[in-house]
Amino acid sequence: MELRHLRYFVAVADAGNLTVAAQRMLHTSQPSLSRQIRDLENEVGAQLLTRRARGIELTPAGRTFLDHARLVLSQVDAASEAARRVAHPGKPCFTMGFLTGHELKWMPEALRILRDELPNIDVMVSSQYSPLLADGLSKGKIDAAFLRRERGIPELAYRVLVKEPLMVVLPSDHRLAALKAISPKDLVGETFVAVSNTAPVLRAVIDKYLKHSGVNITPEHEADHLAMGMSLIASTGGVGLLPAYAQNFLPSSVTSRPLKGDPPTVDLVFGYKKSNQSPILKLLLSKLDELVARASTKTR
Repeated sequence: MELRHLRYFVAVADAGNLTVAAQRMLHTSQPSLSRQIRDLENEVGAQLLTRRARGIELTPAGRTFLDHARLVLSQVDAASEAARRVAHPGKPCFTMGFLTGHELKWMPEALRILRDELPNIDVMVSSQYSPLLADGLSKGKIDAAFLRRERGIPELAYRVLVKEPLMVVLPSDHRLAALKAISPKDLVGETFVAVSNTAPVLRAVIDKYLKHSGVNITPEHEADHLAMGMSLIASTGGVGLLPAYAQNFLPSSVTSRPLKGDPPTVDLVFGYKKSNQSPILKLLLSKLDELVARASTKTR
């Protein structure tokens, strides 16, 4: 998969029409663009769009892939800009990391708090898996991050932002979707999509919950990230456990239900290196309560 495949796919999704995207946006031929999209679908392993008489329509997998394609392209742009700034230093740079999927809720509020300082600094954003964010904090590549409480890195400090309840994610037409709430025993015998070791903290919470619930579930698939989890659940008719924030990204073919009783939770934390003396970091730390309040109000 190459970056041009992602750019072509985003252009087609934005135009809603292969011919329009080819001629007006990409300056290529429509047959050539169609081949590029087919190559991308073969690489992904899922149909991303459906061709209609008047244009194209994204499939549920395509809508999910589009969000991540946009994110990848924005990160490439950010990486290029970061390299240029290193080569031609100017303003001080403050780098914030986000566990992928949490930018939607937390980034606008964090930037709002920093708005008075923004003319004096360059803010860079990094979206990654939680272990990679923790590693970036430890190595001084990231100043502050919204992540999980990763273990074994004593030089980092964490402040809890919110406890995210886990919920059941399943196909909209699944028989269990008729229930208002689902118990762990209801999941026995279902195709279970687990979280891979790219999210060790979340995986540990899920494994502990299932063990304490007295159910024996052997995962048939493992998802490295949210989009992969949605795709596996939709395509296999399976079920999975994910934090509540996943509701922001559910395609129409996938829905969610709460767990019965007291659901397990996984902490989203604000992490930083203890030795980091950045005044911007100190400002954010002093206003974390305000940040949490703003973000909570936004989601009501």
